[in-house]
Amino acid sequence: MDIKTIGVLGAGVMGNGIAQVASMAGYNVILRDIEDRFVEGGIKNIDKFLAKTVEKGKMSADDKAAIMGRIKGTTDMGAMKDADFVVEVVVEIMDIKKKVFAELDEITKPDVILSSNTSSMSLTEMATATKRPDKVVGMHFFNPVPLMKLVEVIRGVQTSDATVAATIDLTRKFGKEPVEVKVDIPGFLVNRLMVPHFIEAIKLYEQGIASKEDIDKAAKLGLNYPMGPFELMDLTGLDINLHVQQYFYDNLPKELKWDPPLTLKNLVKSSNLGRKSGKGWYDYSK
Repeated sequence: MDIKTIGVLGAGVMGNGIAQVASMAGYNVILRDIEDRFVEGGIKNIDKFLAKTVEKGKMSADDKAAIMGRIKGTTDMGAMKDADFVVEVVVEIMDIKKKVFAELDEITKPDVILSSNTSSMSLTEMATATKRPDKVVGMHFFNPVPLMKLVEVIRGVQTSDATVAATIDLTRKFGKEPVEVKVDIPGFLVNRLMVPHFIEAIKLYEQGIASKEDIDKAAKLGLNYPMGPFELMDLTGLDINLHVQQYFYDNLPKELKWDPPLTLKNLVKSSNLGRKSGKGWYDYSK
């Protein structure tokens, strides 16, 4: 496939990160969101990240200008007609994703691969909204996208070998390392490994077995994790963690005990969502 232009649907933290790595790899990028303020915010975040890179002497000002020049922000969904490959990065609600995929199916060229950055939801179900289920695939990046090397490439039931191969090739051209998830299961690989230890960490805390700080310390010094579970949940957002845990609970056998702990539910209800709100498991407002 001759891929020159990447369409990124969603300019939030993940979306602007994907737009940045695509542009840094030499691709033209169409970064689309539903409001100008979201698009402008995404582009501002990219500019801020690259400015720091220039300050550290890891990139020239000319290279930064070239990267920014390859990114076009827009609120026009119709702009996706010029994309050769699309990454969907909208909210993790299946009905919204299916609506977006149906629109993309009508707008984009018939041979364009439509990928989703979903962290846990069914690619097979998303593909039912299109007339090209063989070209629907998961392309799950990790936060922060410019720094994290892994990308999960996930097959839906009808995803073709050619689609998977093209997505893996593009992942490597982005400077990332792909892993192929061969079966469309909730949570794929990383979240299936990660969510159970989040739930167990919260239960240990709820039962008074150890403090949040000591549980985080145990994970970092005993398991050699760069961050503890509470620190990582705060980084990714407690609302997102709750959503994924609830999705697991609703879609996996109940005996696996995926039910989200009460303390997490109450933190989300009180709008304490982690770093992005200034307070989660820890207080970042000071």
